[in-house]
Amino acid sequence: MTENISFALLCFTSFFTLINPLGVMPIFMTMTGSISNEQRVKTAKKAVIVSFVALIVFAFSGQLLFRFFGISVDSFRVVGGIIFFMMGWDMLQARLVKVKHDENDIKEYVNDISVTPLAIPMICGPGAITNSIVLMEDANSALKKIILFAAILLVHLLTFFILFSSTKIIKLIGETGNKIMMRLMGLIVMVIAVEFFFSGMKPILQGIFKAGI
Repeated sequence: MTENISFALLCFTSFFTLINPLGVMPIFMTMTGSISNEQRVKTAKKAVIVSFVALIVFAFSGQLLFRFFGISVDSFRVVGGIIFFMMGWDMLQARLVKVKHDENDIKEYVNDISVTPLAIPMICGPGAITNSIVLMEDANSALKKIILFAAILLVHLLTFFILFSSTKIIKLIGETGNKIMMRLMGLIVMVIAVEFFFSGMKPILQGIFKAGI
């Protein structure tokens, strides 16, 4: 019983830290500042669902998928860094906040950002994916697998409620405050992008140099 409780605490704390919904919230706010509250909620819901499904898939078949396609977590970090950098640059230029009059454009925008980059790699990032694979290998019983599933579900529910509450914050700060926050977050996202890129590139280059030697 004690072992299961410890495993449950490990699952919850590690996923909550790696997903970091409080850190995702400001970026979510800046990216959805130009759409209605209803569309913002739909965006948050779709992003959380996609992230949850992706993590479960990686948890149960991550090692197999990575080996089959020849993908490494380091490569995932590099790609995530590039996506983050492009997103951060647009945020820095205040390009993400723009009035959209066409309903089809709004739906397309919501579909685009809810999957990438919100669900992957912001919520379901390289760290969370790696964590799900490692913890699944450590789950040596059916009960532990259920605990892992429950922990991932709980963290994603908390993530949705945190993103949902951002609608109230957007109302308080207004359009000008949202643009200021977007530029500040753009800088932070670009820094995160650089960290992602080089943390993935370093082991790749080390492997190349070792192979050359």
